[in-house]
Amino acid sequence: MMLAAARKDALLDRLRRDGRLVVKDVAAELGLSEDSIRRDLRDLDAAGLAVRVYGGALPASPAVADYAARGEVAQASKRRVAAAALALIEPGSTVLLDGGTTTLALVEALPRSFAGTVITHSPTIAAALLHHDAEVIVIGGRLFKHSAVACGAAAVEAAQNVRADVFFLGVTGVHPATGLTTGDAEEAAMKRALAARAAETYVLASDEKLGAASRFGILPLEAVTGVVADLDPAAPLAEELRAAGARLLPAATRRRPSPPPGGGPR
Repeated sequence: MMLAAARKDALLDRLRRDGRLVVKDVAAELGLSEDSIRRDLRDLDAAGLAVRVYGGALPASPAVADYAARGEVAQASKRRVAAAALALIEPGSTVLLDGGTTTLALVEALPRSFAGTVITHSPTIAAALLHHDAEVIVIGGRLFKHSAVACGAAAVEAAQNVRADVFFLGVTGVHPATGLTTGDAEEAAMKRALAARAAETYVLASDEKLGAASRFGILPLEAVTGVVADLDPAAPLAEELRAAGARLLPAATRRRPSPPPGGGPR
């Protein structure tokens, strides 16, 4: 009889190896009941180590950690993503910035001479722009301290009064099965509201977010203009994401992705 701790380790190994887990397949492989596997997955989900979905589970994103902890994760990857995203910003344009540490890396890469307009609901992003030439507009609301962004009804309402050329969206998960996800329902709603106010939306996807999932959906992969991903274009995950509708812009490639047939998503 396999002990519970050993079963959970085996499930986590499967998630790391395959990027997903199907209950009936694992139960047959390990010679265990499906109910035992489901109980273990409930425990792993509660511990933040997996995300339960219908029929199985997906790897949980490490990007749901608190803001300070996220700043220490995948720093080089975030800089690569920021460098590629920077090439998507036109001189004099209006840029809408989500909160998060990858977006902060984009601000750090943005030339101080950029003379456009930046709109954000993140006080940390706004503060990082104090010495830039850009005009900065801050969307207010209830402060969600975990991610250092404004959320809630007041913030969503305020977002209806802005319009941008491009929105850089932060997420905690980019997965072929669940699309773009994050760890809080109100934050997900705010991200959707902001995406609706921009002509183009690009996802900032450093490597710890790729192939991972969080509890709350933001948008499907095909609903954004592109995903700036620190991912080898030939990797199996890249092929799965493209098959699921993502338009990938590898972090090493500084050009716009080809538009989808019939134009962009909005």
